[in-house]
Amino acid sequence: MLAALRERGFDVLTRNHAGAILAHDFPAETAELVQALLAHRIALAEIVGGGGGESGQTQRLRHSLADMGWAKHSFAVRTMVDGIEREAISHEVDHVRFGTAGTLALEIEWNNKDPFFDRDLENFQRLHALSAISVGIVVTRGASMQEAFLPRITAWMEANGLASEDDLDRLGIAERTRAQRQTVARAVARGMPFAEAFARAFVASKYGPASTHWRKLEARVARGVGNPCPLLLIGMPESLLSEADLPPAPTPRDLFGGDA
Repeated sequence: MLAALRERGFDVLTRNHAGAILAHDFPAETAELVQALLAHRIALAEIVGGGGGESGQTQRLRHSLADMGWAKHSFAVRTMVDGIEREAISHEVDHVRFGTAGTLALEIEWNNKDPFFDRDLENFQRLHALSAISVGIVVTRGASMQEAFLPRITAWMEANGLASEDDLDRLGIAERTRAQRQTVARAVARGMPFAEAFARAFVASKYGPASTHWRKLEARVARGVGNPCPLLLIGMPESLLSEADLPPAPTPRDLFGGDA
């Protein structure tokens, strides 16, 4: 099943026998995840309009997973000594799938600071040591998507006639700080087309090398962060990016079950 992701350009990496565990004990749950990822699309308009944050495209994926039973869950761990509670810790995971053979835990890191990877992997490590989860899964921006942001955003802006700050303001696109506006203005004054100048400043400030993306995740796992928890790491490819508008995300709701 994971081969279908690789064939579509996803970065896929398994560690500590995660591939065998998923294939043998969680075929149905793995198929759900693969189905949600293959169907996912990310509109460039949402990326720019959302200012780089978690916008409609991420919410669509979250809701798709939640509807398949991958819901948010808080693991409560209590240490008791002679009947007295000495310590209580909770580990919240955005998407947890309880199966008959065990439990899968998944985090989506679309665009956080890269130390969030340490938090996720170490959380999985602790939960696995307690036999609370069987496999930890992280989904993030893949290498090809990271490299494609600058040319794809530039081309999208050119195709939509976004040639000045006035155009962005009129469409309510990407709130910018004064410093960011000035960076773009200086580049334009040096002769750079506005679309390229904006895209460069936007990608550098919102999707820079210190944010969560495949290379940062891969490097941490190579250093052994998260061991010995079985891990499945997935990087979303450039092919998910779409120039077309997409349906709006469902009304935000608390994935514990209630409305936000």
